[in-house]
Amino acid sequence: MASGFYVQPCEVYGNNKCDEVIGLDLNLSSMSCLPFPSLSTLENNSAVWEIPFIDETRNHKRVKLEDSADESIISTNYSLYSGSASGSMYTSGFNSLSRIQFRDHISAYTRRYLAAEKMEEAASTLLGGEPEEEGSEDGMKLVQKLISCAEAVACRDKTHASALLSELRTNAQVFGTSFQRVASCFIQALSDRLALVQPLGAVGVTTKMTAVSSEKDEALHLVYEICPHIRFSHFVANTSISEAFEGESYVHVIDLGMTLGLLHGYQWLNLMESLASRTGQPLRRLRITGVGDSGERLEAIGNELKLYAQSMELDFGFLAVESNLENLKAEDFNLIDGEVLVINSILQLHCLVKESRGALNSVLQTLYDLSPKLMVLVEQDSSHNGPFFLGRFMEALHNYSAIFDSLDAMLPRYDTRRAKMEQFYFGEEIKNIVSCEGPARVERHERVDQWRRRMRRAGFQPAPLKMITQATKWLEMNASEGYTIVEDKGCFVLGWKSKPIIAASCWRCF
Repeated sequence: MASGFYVQPCEVYGNNKCDEVIGLDLNLSSMSCLPFPSLSTLENNSAVWEIPFIDETRNHKRVKLEDSADESIISTNYSLYSGSASGSMYTSGFNSLSRIQFRDHISAYTRRYLAAEKMEEAASTLLGGEPEEEGSEDGMKLVQKLISCAEAVACRDKTHASALLSELRTNAQVFGTSFQRVASCFIQALSDRLALVQPLGAVGVTTKMTAVSSEKDEALHLVYEICPHIRFSHFVANTSISEAFEGESYVHVIDLGMTLGLLHGYQWLNLMESLASRTGQPLRRLRITGVGDSGERLEAIGNELKLYAQSMELDFGFLAVESNLENLKAEDFNLIDGEVLVINSILQLHCLVKESRGALNSVLQTLYDLSPKLMVLVEQDSSHNGPFFLGRFMEALHNYSAIFDSLDAMLPRYDTRRAKMEQFYFGEEIKNIVSCEGPARVERHERVDQWRRRMRRAGFQPAPLKMITQATKWLEMNASEGYTIVEDKGCFVLGWKSKPIIAASCWRCF
Protein backbone atom coordinates (compact mmCIF):
# COMPACT_ATOMS: atom_id res chain seq x y z
CA MET A 1 0.00 0.00 0.00
CA ALA A 2 1.25 3.49 -0.77
CA SER A 3 2.81 5.23 2.16
CA GLY A 4 1.60 8.46 3.66
CA PHE A 5 -1.98 7.48 4.44
CA TYR A 6 -3.41 4.58 6.32
CA VAL A 7 -6.09 3.93 8.86
CA GLN A 8 -5.63 2.04 12.08
CA PRO A 9 -9.02 0.46 12.64
CA CYS A 10 -8.49 0.09 16.39
CA GLU A 11 -8.50 3.85 16.83
CA VAL A 12 -12.22 4.16 16.24
CA TYR A 13 -13.30 2.23 19.27
CA GLY A 14 -11.78 4.35 22.03
CA ASN A 15 -11.85 2.50 25.33
CA ASN A 16 -14.60 0.13 24.25
CA LYS A 17 -13.53 -3.46 23.65
CA CYS A 18 -15.00 -4.54 20.35
CA ASP A 19 -14.48 -8.22 21.13
CA GLU A 20 -17.20 -7.79 23.73
CA VAL A 21 -19.71 -6.78 21.07
CA ILE A 22 -22.38 -9.44 20.73
CA GLY A 23 -25.18 -7.85 18.63
CA LEU A 24 -23.79 -6.66 15.34
CA ASP A 25 -25.25 -5.09 12.22
CA LEU A 26 -26.01 -7.91 9.82
CA ASN A 27 -24.56 -5.79 7.02
CA LEU A 28 -21.12 -6.17 8.56
CA SER A 29 -18.88 -9.17 8.21
CA SER A 30 -18.89 -11.41 11.25
CA MET A 31 -15.50 -10.15 12.37
CA SER A 32 -15.70 -6.52 11.29
CA CYS A 33 -15.75 -5.23 14.86
CA LEU A 34 -12.82 -7.26 16.19
CA PRO A 35 -9.66 -5.37 17.21
CA PHE A 36 -6.83 -5.47 14.71
CA PRO A 37 -3.13 -4.59 14.76
CA SER A 38 -1.85 -1.58 12.86
CA LEU A 39 -1.44 -1.72 9.12
CA SER A 40 2.31 -1.40 9.57
CA THR A 41 2.25 -4.77 11.35
CA LEU A 42 0.34 -6.15 8.38
CA GLU A 43 2.94 -4.85 5.96
CA ASN A 44 5.77 -6.41 8.00
CA ASN A 45 4.04 -9.80 7.85
CA SER A 46 2.90 -9.58 4.25
CA ALA A 47 3.65 -13.22 3.59
CA VAL A 48 0.94 -14.20 6.02
CA TRP A 49 -1.69 -12.20 4.18
CA GLU A 50 -1.12 -13.33 0.61
CA ILE A 51 -4.65 -14.62 0.14
CA PRO A 52 -7.29 -13.76 -2.43
CA PHE A 53 -9.22 -10.59 -1.69
CA ILE A 54 -12.91 -11.22 -1.26
CA ASP A 55 -14.63 -8.72 -3.53
CA GLU A 56 -17.68 -7.98 -1.40
CA THR A 57 -19.32 -5.84 -4.05
CA ARG A 58 -19.20 -8.50 -6.75
CA ASN A 59 -19.15 -12.01 -5.36
CA HIS A 60 -18.91 -12.11 -1.59
CA LYS A 61 -19.57 -15.84 -1.60
CA ARG A 62 -16.21 -16.52 -3.22
CA VAL A 63 -14.75 -17.28 0.18
CA LYS A 64 -16.45 -20.68 -0.01
CA LEU A 65 -14.25 -21.56 -2.96
CA GLU A 66 -11.13 -20.81 -0.97
CA ASP A 67 -11.75 -23.02 2.08
CA SER A 68 -8.86 -25.38 1.49
CA ALA A 69 -6.42 -22.57 0.77
CA ASP A 70 -7.49 -20.68 3.87
CA GLU A 71 -7.11 -23.77 6.03
CA SER A 72 -3.53 -24.27 4.83
CA ILE A 73 -2.76 -20.67 5.68
CA ILE A 74 -4.21 -21.17 9.12
CA SER A 75 -2.22 -24.34 9.83
CA THR A 76 1.11 -22.89 8.70
CA ASN A 77 0.82 -19.37 10.05
CA TYR A 78 -1.23 -19.47 13.24
CA SER A 79 1.95 -19.51 15.32
CA LEU A 80 2.84 -16.10 13.91
CA TYR A 81 -0.23 -14.65 15.67
CA SER A 82 -0.03 -16.53 18.95
CA GLY A 83 3.68 -15.80 19.34
CA SER A 84 3.50 -12.08 18.58
CA ALA A 85 2.71 -9.14 20.80
CA SER A 86 -0.76 -8.98 19.29
CA GLY A 87 -1.31 -12.70 19.73
CA SER A 88 -3.06 -12.33 23.06
CA MET A 89 -5.48 -9.90 21.47
CA TYR A 90 -6.37 -12.44 18.79
CA THR A 91 -6.66 -15.21 21.39
CA SER A 92 -9.05 -13.05 23.39
CA GLY A 93 -11.08 -12.43 20.26
CA PHE A 94 -11.28 -16.13 19.48
CA ASN A 95 -12.32 -17.00 23.03
CA SER A 96 -15.17 -14.48 23.03
CA LEU A 97 -16.37 -15.35 19.54
CA SER A 98 -15.46 -19.01 19.29
CA ARG A 99 -18.09 -19.86 16.74
CA ILE A 100 -16.53 -17.68 14.06
CA GLN A 101 -14.08 -19.50 11.82
CA PHE A 102 -10.57 -18.16 11.54
CA ARG A 103 -10.77 -17.72 7.80
CA ASP A 104 -13.54 -15.14 8.33
CA HIS A 105 -11.09 -13.23 10.47
CA ILE A 106 -8.50 -13.25 7.70
CA SER A 107 -10.93 -12.16 4.99
CA ALA A 108 -12.38 -9.43 7.23
CA TYR A 109 -8.92 -8.03 7.93
CA THR A 110 -8.06 -8.16 4.25
CA ARG A 111 -11.20 -6.16 3.49
CA ARG A 112 -10.12 -3.57 6.03
CA TYR A 113 -6.64 -3.38 4.55
CA LEU A 114 -7.81 -2.87 0.97
CA ALA A 115 -10.60 -0.56 2.13
CA ALA A 116 -7.91 1.73 3.51
CA GLU A 117 -6.26 1.69 0.10
CA LYS A 118 -9.62 2.59 -1.43
CA MET A 119 -9.88 5.53 0.94
CA GLU A 120 -6.40 6.70 -0.04
CA GLU A 121 -7.44 6.53 -3.69
CA ALA A 122 -10.57 8.53 -2.89
CA ALA A 123 -8.52 11.13 -1.06
CA SER A 124 -6.16 11.37 -4.01
CA THR A 125 -9.14 11.95 -6.32
CA LEU A 126 -10.56 14.66 -4.08
CA LEU A 127 -7.24 16.42 -3.63
CA GLY A 128 -6.36 16.27 -7.30
CA GLY A 129 -3.58 13.76 -6.74
CA GLU A 130 -1.23 16.41 -5.40
CA PRO A 131 -0.31 15.76 -1.75
CA GLU A 132 1.92 18.83 -1.73
CA GLU A 133 -0.96 21.24 -2.39
CA GLU A 134 -1.94 23.63 0.33
CA GLY A 135 -4.71 22.18 2.48
CA SER A 136 -4.16 18.61 1.32
CA GLU A 137 -2.95 17.58 4.78
CA ASP A 138 -6.24 18.77 6.25
CA GLY A 139 -8.01 16.84 3.51
CA MET A 140 -6.21 13.65 4.46
CA LYS A 141 -7.16 14.12 8.09
CA LEU A 142 -10.77 14.61 7.04
CA VAL A 143 -10.69 11.34 5.08
CA GLN A 144 -9.20 9.52 8.06
CA LYS A 145 -11.89 10.87 10.36
CA LEU A 146 -14.59 9.90 7.87
CA ILE A 147 -13.46 6.28 7.76
CA SER A 148 -13.08 6.23 11.55
CA CYS A 149 -16.59 7.61 11.91
CA ALA A 150 -17.98 5.07 9.43
CA GLU A 151 -16.43 2.23 11.42
CA ALA A 152 -17.80 3.62 14.68
CA VAL A 153 -21.28 3.89 13.16
CA ALA A 154 -20.97 0.34 11.80
CA CYS A 155 -20.16 -0.92 15.31
CA ARG A 156 -22.98 1.18 16.81
CA ASP A 157 -20.57 3.07 19.01
CA LYS A 158 -22.81 6.12 19.30
CA THR A 159 -20.59 7.97 21.75
CA HIS A 160 -17.46 7.85 19.65
CA ALA A 161 -19.32 8.31 16.34
CA SER A 162 -21.14 11.38 17.66
CA ALA A 163 -17.87 12.92 18.81
CA LEU A 164 -16.30 12.33 15.40
CA LEU A 165 -19.34 13.73 13.60
CA SER A 166 -19.10 16.89 15.68
CA GLU A 167 -15.45 17.31 14.68
CA LEU A 168 -16.17 16.55 11.05
CA ARG A 169 -18.95 19.13 10.76
CA THR A 170 -16.55 21.94 11.65
CA ASN A 171 -14.30 21.03 8.71
CA ALA A 172 -16.79 20.01 6.00
CA GLN A 173 -18.39 23.04 4.40
CA VAL A 174 -21.21 23.05 1.87
CA PHE A 175 -19.50 25.91 0.00
CA GLY A 176 -15.93 24.70 0.58
CA THR A 177 -13.58 22.75 -1.64
CA SER A 178 -14.93 19.78 -3.60
CA PHE A 179 -13.41 17.60 -0.89
CA GLN A 180 -15.28 19.40 1.89
CA ARG A 181 -18.51 19.47 -0.09
CA VAL A 182 -18.67 15.74 -0.74
CA ALA A 183 -17.63 15.11 2.86
CA SER A 184 -20.58 17.19 4.08
CA CYS A 185 -22.97 14.84 2.26
CA PHE A 186 -21.37 11.74 3.74
CA ILE A 187 -21.35 13.29 7.21
CA GLN A 188 -25.09 13.90 6.99
CA ALA A 189 -25.62 10.34 5.73
CA LEU A 190 -23.59 8.89 8.62
CA SER A 191 -25.52 11.05 11.06
CA ASP A 192 -28.82 9.75 9.66
CA ARG A 193 -27.64 6.15 9.90
CA LEU A 194 -26.43 6.63 13.46
CA ALA A 195 -29.83 8.02 14.43
CA LEU A 196 -31.58 5.00 12.94
CA VAL A 197 -29.48 2.11 14.23
CA GLN A 198 -30.88 0.01 17.03
CA PRO A 199 -29.01 -0.64 20.29
CA LEU A 200 -26.43 -3.42 20.56
CA GLY A 201 -28.04 -6.83 20.61
CA ALA A 202 -30.80 -5.83 18.18
CA VAL A 203 -30.84 -6.97 14.56
CA GLY A 204 -30.56 -4.78 11.49
CA VAL A 205 -31.11 -1.07 10.98
CA THR A 206 -34.41 0.77 10.96
CA THR A 207 -35.10 2.75 7.82
CA LYS A 208 -37.01 5.71 6.50
CA MET A 209 -37.75 7.02 3.05
CA THR A 210 -36.67 10.47 1.90
CA ALA A 211 -39.60 12.62 0.85
CA VAL A 212 -39.68 13.91 -2.73
CA SER A 213 -39.40 17.70 -2.72
CA SER A 214 -39.54 20.62 -5.12
CA GLU A 215 -35.84 21.15 -4.37
CA LYS A 216 -35.08 17.67 -5.64
CA ASP A 217 -37.07 18.33 -8.84
CA GLU A 218 -35.12 21.53 -9.40
CA ALA A 219 -31.84 19.76 -8.70
CA LEU A 220 -32.68 17.03 -11.23
CA HIS A 221 -33.42 19.68 -13.86
CA LEU A 222 -30.08 21.37 -13.14
CA VAL A 223 -28.25 18.04 -13.44
CA TYR A 224 -29.90 17.55 -16.83
CA GLU A 225 -28.88 21.01 -18.03
CA ILE A 226 -25.36 21.23 -16.61
CA CYS A 227 -23.99 17.69 -16.29
CA PRO A 228 -23.68 15.53 -19.43
CA HIS A 229 -24.80 12.31 -17.67
CA ILE A 230 -28.49 12.29 -18.61
CA ARG A 231 -28.15 14.09 -21.94
CA PHE A 232 -25.45 11.64 -23.01
CA SER A 233 -27.80 8.78 -22.09
CA HIS A 234 -30.54 10.33 -24.21
CA PHE A 235 -28.17 10.80 -27.14
CA VAL A 236 -27.00 7.17 -27.12
CA ALA A 237 -30.56 5.89 -26.61
CA ASN A 238 -32.13 8.01 -29.36
CA THR A 239 -29.39 7.19 -31.87
CA SER A 240 -29.87 3.49 -31.18
CA ILE A 241 -33.67 3.75 -31.32
CA SER A 242 -33.56 5.64 -34.62
CA GLU A 243 -31.39 2.90 -36.10
CA ALA A 244 -33.80 0.22 -34.84
CA PHE A 245 -36.74 2.07 -36.40
CA GLU A 246 -35.03 2.58 -39.75
CA GLY A 247 -37.34 1.46 -42.55
CA GLU A 248 -40.23 0.78 -40.12
CA SER A 249 -43.60 2.48 -40.47
CA TYR A 250 -45.31 1.67 -37.15
CA VAL A 251 -43.16 2.05 -34.07
CA HIS A 252 -43.69 1.96 -30.31
CA VAL A 253 -41.42 3.05 -27.44
CA ILE A 254 -41.95 2.02 -23.80
CA ASP A 255 -40.19 4.43 -21.45
CA LEU A 256 -39.62 2.90 -18.01
CA GLY A 257 -39.64 5.59 -15.35
CA MET A 258 -40.69 8.20 -17.93
CA THR A 259 -37.85 10.69 -18.33
CA LEU A 260 -36.43 10.02 -14.83
CA GLY A 261 -39.08 12.27 -13.30
CA LEU A 262 -38.11 15.33 -15.34
CA LEU A 263 -41.03 17.66 -15.88
CA HIS A 264 -40.56 17.66 -19.66
CA GLY A 265 -40.11 14.92 -22.25
CA TYR A 266 -36.78 16.17 -23.58
CA GLN A 267 -35.61 12.80 -24.87
CA TRP A 268 -38.75 12.17 -26.91
CA LEU A 269 -38.94 15.68 -28.35
CA ASN A 270 -35.50 15.07 -29.85
CA LEU A 271 -36.50 11.62 -31.12
CA MET A 272 -39.63 13.03 -32.81
CA GLU A 273 -37.54 15.60 -34.62
CA SER A 274 -35.15 12.89 -35.80
CA LEU A 275 -37.92 10.59 -37.01
CA ALA A 276 -39.85 13.37 -38.74
CA SER A 277 -36.80 14.44 -40.73
CA ARG A 278 -35.58 10.99 -41.74
CA THR A 279 -35.31 10.01 -45.37
CA GLY A 280 -36.60 6.85 -47.05
CA GLN A 281 -39.61 4.99 -45.67
CA PRO A 282 -41.99 7.54 -44.12
CA LEU A 283 -43.08 7.03 -40.51
CA ARG A 284 -46.81 6.35 -40.36
CA ARG A 285 -47.34 6.21 -36.61
CA LEU A 286 -45.32 6.66 -33.43
CA ARG A 287 -46.58 5.51 -30.04
CA ILE A 288 -44.93 6.21 -26.70
CA THR A 289 -45.94 4.53 -23.44
CA GLY A 290 -44.73 6.23 -20.28
CA VAL A 291 -44.42 4.23 -17.07
CA GLY A 292 -44.23 6.07 -13.74
CA ASP A 293 -45.66 6.57 -10.27
CA SER A 294 -47.39 9.90 -10.98
CA GLY A 295 -50.28 9.70 -13.43
CA GLU A 296 -50.66 13.49 -13.36
CA ARG A 297 -47.06 14.06 -14.36
CA LEU A 298 -47.27 11.42 -17.09
CA GLU A 299 -50.35 13.05 -18.59
CA ALA A 300 -48.65 16.46 -18.56
CA ILE A 301 -45.68 15.08 -20.48
CA GLY A 302 -48.03 13.23 -22.85
CA ASN A 303 -49.90 16.45 -23.68
CA GLU A 304 -46.61 18.22 -24.32
CA LEU A 305 -45.52 15.47 -26.69
CA LYS A 306 -48.86 15.48 -28.53
CA LEU A 307 -48.59 19.22 -29.21
CA TYR A 308 -45.05 18.83 -30.49
CA ALA A 309 -46.05 15.89 -32.70
CA GLN A 310 -48.77 18.03 -34.27
CA SER A 311 -46.22 20.74 -35.07
CA MET A 312 -44.03 18.07 -36.71
CA GLU A 313 -47.04 16.55 -38.55
CA LEU A 314 -46.48 13.16 -36.91
CA ASP A 315 -49.26 10.66 -36.27
CA PHE A 316 -48.69 10.21 -32.56
CA GLY A 317 -50.27 8.31 -29.67
CA PHE A 318 -49.44 8.40 -25.97
CA LEU A 319 -50.34 5.96 -23.19
CA ALA A 320 -49.71 6.60 -19.50
CA VAL A 321 -49.17 3.55 -17.27
CA GLU A 322 -49.28 4.61 -13.62
CA SER A 323 -47.46 1.76 -11.94
CA ASN A 324 -44.19 0.82 -10.31
CA LEU A 325 -41.94 -1.44 -12.34
CA GLU A 326 -42.51 -4.51 -10.18
CA ASN A 327 -46.24 -4.61 -11.00
CA LEU A 328 -45.96 -4.31 -14.78
CA LYS A 329 -47.85 -6.79 -16.93
CA ALA A 330 -47.77 -7.37 -20.68
CA GLU A 331 -51.40 -6.29 -21.04
CA ASP A 332 -50.57 -2.83 -19.65
CA PHE A 333 -48.97 -1.78 -22.95
CA ASN A 334 -51.74 -2.44 -25.50
CA LEU A 335 -49.32 -3.97 -27.99
CA ILE A 336 -50.45 -3.97 -31.61
CA ASP A 337 -49.42 -6.52 -34.23
CA GLY A 338 -47.08 -5.05 -36.80
CA GLU A 339 -45.56 -2.46 -34.48
CA VAL A 340 -41.82 -2.47 -33.86
CA LEU A 341 -41.22 -2.19 -30.12
CA VAL A 342 -38.25 -0.63 -28.29
CA ILE A 343 -37.88 -0.47 -24.49
CA ASN A 344 -36.02 2.46 -22.94
CA SER A 345 -34.66 2.20 -19.39
CA ILE A 346 -32.45 5.02 -18.13
CA LEU A 347 -31.25 4.87 -14.51
CA GLN A 348 -34.27 2.82 -13.43
CA LEU A 349 -33.62 -0.89 -12.99
CA HIS A 350 -31.02 -0.55 -10.22
CA CYS A 351 -33.91 0.24 -7.85
CA LEU A 352 -35.08 -3.37 -8.32
CA VAL A 353 -31.75 -4.94 -7.34
CA LYS A 354 -32.84 -6.19 -3.92
CA GLU A 355 -31.41 -8.86 -1.67
CA SER A 356 -33.58 -11.62 -3.14
CA ARG A 357 -33.01 -10.55 -6.79
CA GLY A 358 -36.46 -11.93 -7.52
CA ALA A 359 -38.08 -8.57 -8.31
CA LEU A 360 -35.55 -7.65 -10.98
CA ASN A 361 -35.60 -11.12 -12.53
CA SER A 362 -39.38 -10.99 -12.74
CA VAL A 363 -39.39 -7.56 -14.41
CA LEU A 364 -36.71 -8.57 -16.91
CA GLN A 365 -38.71 -11.67 -17.78
CA THR A 366 -41.82 -9.54 -18.37
CA LEU A 367 -39.86 -7.20 -20.63
CA TYR A 368 -38.32 -10.10 -22.54
CA ASP A 369 -41.77 -11.62 -23.13
CA LEU A 370 -42.78 -8.38 -24.91
CA SER A 371 -40.26 -9.33 -27.66
CA PRO A 372 -38.76 -5.86 -28.20
CA LYS A 373 -36.52 -5.34 -31.20
CA LEU A 374 -34.19 -3.42 -28.91
CA MET A 375 -33.85 -2.58 -25.23
CA VAL A 376 -31.72 0.39 -24.20
CA LEU A 377 -30.20 0.08 -20.73
CA VAL A 378 -28.36 2.91 -18.98
CA GLU A 379 -27.19 2.52 -15.38
CA GLN A 380 -24.62 4.01 -13.02
CA ASP A 381 -21.37 2.10 -13.40
CA SER A 382 -20.68 1.93 -9.67
CA SER A 383 -20.49 -0.72 -6.96
CA HIS A 384 -22.88 0.53 -4.27
CA ASN A 385 -24.75 -2.66 -3.47
CA GLY A 386 -22.20 -4.80 -1.66
CA PRO A 387 -23.41 -6.80 1.35
CA PHE A 388 -21.14 -4.92 3.78
CA PHE A 389 -21.84 -1.37 4.90
CA LEU A 390 -18.20 -0.28 5.09
CA GLY A 391 -17.51 -1.54 1.57
CA ARG A 392 -20.46 0.44 0.21
CA PHE A 393 -19.26 3.51 2.09
CA MET A 394 -15.78 3.30 0.56
CA GLU A 395 -17.08 2.73 -2.97
CA ALA A 396 -19.60 5.56 -2.71
CA LEU A 397 -17.01 8.02 -1.41
CA HIS A 398 -14.69 7.16 -4.27
CA ASN A 399 -17.43 7.46 -6.89
CA TYR A 400 -19.02 10.70 -5.68
CA SER A 401 -15.58 12.25 -5.15
CA ALA A 402 -15.15 12.11 -8.92
CA ILE A 403 -18.61 13.58 -9.54
CA PHE A 404 -18.07 16.47 -7.12
CA ASP A 405 -14.67 17.06 -8.71
CA SER A 406 -16.36 17.41 -12.11
CA LEU A 407 -18.81 19.95 -10.68
CA ASP A 408 -15.86 21.90 -9.28
CA ALA A 409 -14.42 22.12 -12.79
CA MET A 410 -17.72 23.34 -14.27
CA LEU A 411 -19.07 25.82 -11.74
CA PRO A 412 -17.58 28.29 -9.24
CA ARG A 413 -17.63 27.54 -5.51
CA TYR A 414 -20.47 29.87 -4.56
CA ASP A 415 -22.79 29.08 -7.48
CA THR A 416 -26.11 28.12 -5.87
CA ARG A 417 -26.93 25.80 -8.77
CA ARG A 418 -23.91 23.70 -7.89
CA ALA A 419 -24.93 23.52 -4.22
CA LYS A 420 -28.47 22.46 -5.17
CA MET A 421 -27.23 19.62 -7.38
CA GLU A 422 -24.79 18.45 -4.72
CA GLN A 423 -27.17 18.58 -1.77
CA PHE A 424 -30.56 17.70 -3.29
CA TYR A 425 -29.62 15.28 -6.07
CA PHE A 426 -26.26 13.60 -5.52
CA GLY A 427 -26.50 14.17 -1.77
CA GLU A 428 -29.85 12.37 -1.65
CA GLU A 429 -28.31 9.40 -3.47
CA ILE A 430 -25.44 9.34 -0.98
CA LYS A 431 -27.82 9.40 1.98
CA ASN A 432 -29.81 6.52 0.55
CA ILE A 433 -26.70 4.40 -0.07
CA VAL A 434 -25.15 5.09 3.34
CA SER A 435 -28.03 5.54 5.77
CA CYS A 436 -30.76 3.22 4.49
CA GLU A 437 -31.22 -0.54 4.56
CA GLY A 438 -33.86 -3.01 3.40
CA PRO A 439 -36.62 -1.81 1.06
CA ALA A 440 -35.76 1.84 1.72
CA ARG A 441 -32.33 1.45 0.10
CA VAL A 442 -33.12 1.87 -3.60
CA GLU A 443 -29.85 3.34 -4.93
CA ARG A 444 -28.29 -0.09 -5.54
CA HIS A 445 -25.89 0.73 -8.34
CA GLU A 446 -23.80 -2.09 -9.78
CA ARG A 447 -21.09 -2.54 -12.38
CA VAL A 448 -21.71 -3.01 -16.09
CA ASP A 449 -20.35 -6.58 -15.96
CA GLN A 450 -23.05 -7.52 -13.47
CA TRP A 451 -25.73 -6.05 -15.72
CA ARG A 452 -24.34 -8.07 -18.63
CA ARG A 453 -24.70 -11.30 -16.68
CA ARG A 454 -28.17 -10.38 -15.52
CA MET A 455 -29.45 -9.47 -18.98
CA ARG A 456 -28.04 -12.65 -20.50
CA ARG A 457 -29.68 -14.78 -17.80
CA ALA A 458 -33.01 -13.15 -18.70
CA GLY A 459 -32.52 -14.23 -22.33
CA PHE A 460 -31.33 -10.94 -23.86
CA GLN A 461 -28.43 -10.89 -26.28
CA PRO A 462 -26.03 -7.92 -26.59
CA ALA A 463 -26.45 -5.48 -29.46
CA PRO A 464 -23.03 -3.76 -29.47
CA LEU A 465 -22.99 0.02 -29.86
CA LYS A 466 -20.99 1.10 -32.92
CA MET A 467 -21.29 4.89 -32.81
CA ILE A 468 -18.10 5.67 -30.90
CA THR A 469 -17.12 8.43 -33.33
CA GLN A 470 -20.50 10.14 -33.01
CA ALA A 471 -20.47 9.75 -29.24
CA THR A 472 -16.98 11.21 -28.97
CA LYS A 473 -17.97 14.23 -31.08
CA TRP A 474 -21.11 14.71 -28.98
CA LEU A 475 -19.02 14.69 -25.81
CA GLU A 476 -16.57 17.25 -27.20
CA MET A 477 -19.45 19.60 -28.03
CA ASN A 478 -21.60 19.11 -24.93
CA ALA A 479 -19.31 18.40 -21.97
CA SER A 480 -16.40 20.13 -20.29
CA GLU A 481 -12.84 18.90 -20.65
CA GLY A 482 -12.17 16.02 -18.29
CA TYR A 483 -15.10 13.84 -19.30
CA THR A 484 -14.16 10.65 -21.12
CA ILE A 485 -15.94 7.94 -23.06
CA VAL A 486 -14.69 4.38 -23.32
CA GLU A 487 -16.04 1.47 -25.37
CA ASP A 488 -16.22 -1.63 -23.17
CA LYS A 489 -17.32 -4.85 -24.89
CA GLY A 490 -19.97 -3.06 -26.94
CA CYS A 491 -21.06 -0.71 -24.12
CA PHE A 492 -20.22 2.97 -23.73
CA VAL A 493 -18.95 4.13 -20.35
CA LEU A 494 -19.01 7.85 -19.57
CA GLY A 495 -16.51 8.89 -16.92
CA TRP A 496 -14.72 11.79 -15.31
CA LYS A 497 -10.95 11.57 -15.80
CA SER A 498 -11.41 7.86 -16.57
CA LYS A 499 -13.43 7.23 -13.39
CA PRO A 500 -16.62 5.45 -14.64
CA ILE A 501 -19.92 7.19 -13.93
CA ILE A 502 -22.60 5.68 -16.19
CA ALA A 503 -22.70 2.85 -18.73
CA ALA A 504 -25.02 2.56 -21.75
CA SER A 505 -25.76 -0.72 -23.51
CA CYS A 506 -28.29 -2.18 -25.95
CA TRP A 507 -29.94 -5.63 -25.98
CA ARG A 508 -32.15 -7.68 -28.25
CA CYS A 509 -34.31 -10.79 -27.86
CA PHE A 510 -33.09 -12.72 -30.87
